[in-house]
Amino acid sequence: MSINKRKVQLWLIDTILFAIIYYIMAFTSGMKIYSITVHGEYSFIKALMLYVCIMIARMIVKTYGSIWRYASVVSYLKLMLADAVGGIVYMVIAYFNPSINLGIAYSVVTVMAVMLATLGIRFCYQFSYAYKNKTVESRMNSKEDEEEIHKIDVAIVGAGNIGASLAEELKRNPNSHYNPYCFIDKDLDKIGNNINGLPVFPENDSIIERIKKLPIQEIIVAIPDASPEEKRRLYELYKQTECKVKIYSYPLEENQEYGDKRTLREFKIEDLLFRKSLKINGTETEKFYDDKTVLVTGGGGSIGSELCRQIASMNPKKLIILDIYENNAYEIQQELIRKYAGQLNLNTVIASVRDIKRMEEIFRTERPDIVFHAAAHKHVPLMENSGCEAIKNNVMGTYNVANLAEKYGVQKMLLISTDKAVNPTNIMGASKRLCEMVLQCRANSKTEFTAVRFGNVLGSNGSVIPLFKKQIAAGGPITLTDKRIIRYFMTIPEAVGLVLETGAMAHNGELFVLDMGKPVKILDLAENMIRLSGLKPYEDIDIIEVGLRPGEKLYEELLMKTEELDKTSNDLIFIERDTPLSREEVDEKLEILLDAVEKEGKENVLAAIRKTVPTFQSPEDANKKADESSEMNRVYNSEEE
Repeated sequence: MSINKRKVQLWLIDTILFAIIYYIMAFTSGMKIYSITVHGEYSFIKALMLYVCIMIARMIVKTYGSIWRYASVVSYLKLMLADAVGGIVYMVIAYFNPSINLGIAYSVVTVMAVMLATLGIRFCYQFSYAYKNKTVESRMNSKEDEEEIHKIDVAIVGAGNIGASLAEELKRNPNSHYNPYCFIDKDLDKIGNNINGLPVFPENDSIIERIKKLPIQEIIVAIPDASPEEKRRLYELYKQTECKVKIYSYPLEENQEYGDKRTLREFKIEDLLFRKSLKINGTETEKFYDDKTVLVTGGGGSIGSELCRQIASMNPKKLIILDIYENNAYEIQQELIRKYAGQLNLNTVIASVRDIKRMEEIFRTERPDIVFHAAAHKHVPLMENSGCEAIKNNVMGTYNVANLAEKYGVQKMLLISTDKAVNPTNIMGASKRLCEMVLQCRANSKTEFTAVRFGNVLGSNGSVIPLFKKQIAAGGPITLTDKRIIRYFMTIPEAVGLVLETGAMAHNGELFVLDMGKPVKILDLAENMIRLSGLKPYEDIDIIEVGLRPGEKLYEELLMKTEELDKTSNDLIFIERDTPLSREEVDEKLEILLDAVEKEGKENVLAAIRKTVPTFQSPEDANKKADESSEMNRVYNSEEE
């Protein structure tokens, strides 16, 4: 049954119930039928007025949006509140219009009777549904030819509203494989009592041994507002029971990955090691992209595809996905077609940003209002060995897109940059710093150019997490370039949400940096991923060092140096005060780079980069100073404390 049809049926039932209760009250008060229908204390007009007040109040609190077979105490309280408010509003109106006034006594009694009858109907429906499910379950289990559902006894950590509703849901669902056995909580007011018929045990020093003596096979953490530190503590604590530990993700704390679904799932590395995903305030951002034609270069990549997902939800006039790699472009295209079913004006084009003629054809045809430039070669070791490609694709590709954006009147172009552009030690990082220069020199353009810097994103193509997963699945070992290495991380939806917000607020020539939080030790990441797989580091899976790769340094520069940054309306987005070069100066640098590309060879490219990027340094020099860096001290000194 569709949601709208269910709402209409529920509304009709409530309307009939209201009429029955109202006229029962009238008859019991001794009123004649003529008086009830035309005038008198219980006339039709008075009934209609009271009915309208109550129904409007119920709709305001979205009573008819509840699924009553799963209703919680909150749903019942909302219904009571709506009826009470509706009754009060009616009495206020009736006070100034005596012709529709039932009188305070009759009004209160009638509202109470309607409220109690409605609550009774809802409760009976919920009870009958639960009883029906138990009956179905009993029949299923009694059939010899049916496979009996194996129930797993579980302990729920967190005896709050979320934990209690989870326990009730698991009890009601006849197909659930989980049987709630007990709660575990720190709240002294709950310990020793029963919630939904389940005992509440204290989380104390003896809880591990206690669980081992009980028939519990899995433990579910149901604390939606727990910080990553608290989640890590709970995971490591209850893993000692040798039970499987899961987490109940609630819509209030989930990101776009799970949408509005409540999810019972395995712990992820993001739960244990990184800060809580941040909610992006998208109201103003959505207005900016509404009814705009948006082009995303590199739209099939990790960042580009997420940009396309989030932009698609903001009602753009048209979304253009541009990528040279057809498989990635096809995947995001099909995903958006399935999700929006013809409601999204979508075009997918295969092209290289290096091909100026092809790009001009696209700009001339599509006339984008906004361009997100995410197309780039990003792998550090590969670009060390293919430096000419980094220059041609990253730098010259950005130059091509920027020129076309100006030529065809693009409103705003935003470059996706990287923390590796800060004091770069490799060709890839230096090429991205040059991309920033290409945009920053256009401060006097009618097109607004801006760039956004951030660090690694979790789960992106080529990131360490997919690599570590493959190595663990293969039985190890996990390979680290250096056990001291640290990196900044952010989830893909969070990074893209901030990028979109930045695009909406940006003005010409600005260079934005995102607050990436605290740097993370890659060694910690590896160890936690092994534990999440149910294995022990250095026993089941070894971790070995293989040496730093070409161009790699132990740390990335700290992005957030507040004395050098300007604040924005978002506490996670800052503007770096950086004096841009003139167009002539940038053009001179591009000539030097193009000359190096013509000559080919890594040494020629490195020589050109040293001339064009003043902050470039060798990775050896940077790593010698690693122990003195604020980034390394921030991580290792906090551990000692």
